[in-house]
Amino acid sequence: MTASPLSTPIRVLLVDDHAVVREGYRRLLERESGIEVAGEAADAAEACARAMALAPDIVVMDIGLPGVSGIEAMRRMLAHQPELRVLMFSMHDDAIFSSRAFEAGALGYLSKSSAPEALVEAIYAVSRGERYSSADVAGNLARRSPSNAPAGLQTLTAREFEVLRLLVRGETLDRIAEKLGLSEKTVANHQSAVREKLGARNSLQLARLAARLGLSA
Repeated sequence: MTASPLSTPIRVLLVDDHAVVREGYRRLLERESGIEVAGEAADAAEACARAMALAPDIVVMDIGLPGVSGIEAMRRMLAHQPELRVLMFSMHDDAIFSSRAFEAGALGYLSKSSAPEALVEAIYAVSRGERYSSADVAGNLARRSPSNAPAGLQTLTAREFEVLRLLVRGETLDRIAEKLGLSEKTVANHQSAVREKLGARNSLQLARLAARLGLSA
């Protein structure tokens, strides 16, 4: 369809919390003789375990997983399996998420509004070690400007960004600490740093800002 079949199929791990979505991906990819779906996972913990057990060539992973995000899951995977190639596949096509994904080690980023064949094209590109962005994502990255976002957003560390994402989803400090393997005091310190960098005096201001940026979806 988009590339000639390979002698050894590209083994893919699909990570999405919706079973019907994973089934759709699987059906699409199984039409490609050069791609084999090695397994599936529904959340970060299962994804990390399956990646270790199956040693896939590529992980196709949604950002919006239950609990910690796909970006955090990818960071954990790459810490143990640096050879893994990760293609993020998300409803978010804005530069905030895609830039964070690339900074964390993703080799590709595809929005879910892309045509089905784009997923296949992206997998082949990432398998060759090429960086891939769908057209909408690439356009948003090219147009990214500091004036379009709060001045402090780009200064958030990876951990602060993950804490922010969980806070605006309504998670409590103790639950965030549990999910991230941190102490509650450390999470509270991250929360304070996030508010200071973004100029949010309270949780309501932080939530409004996050909603405007699409971080609460």
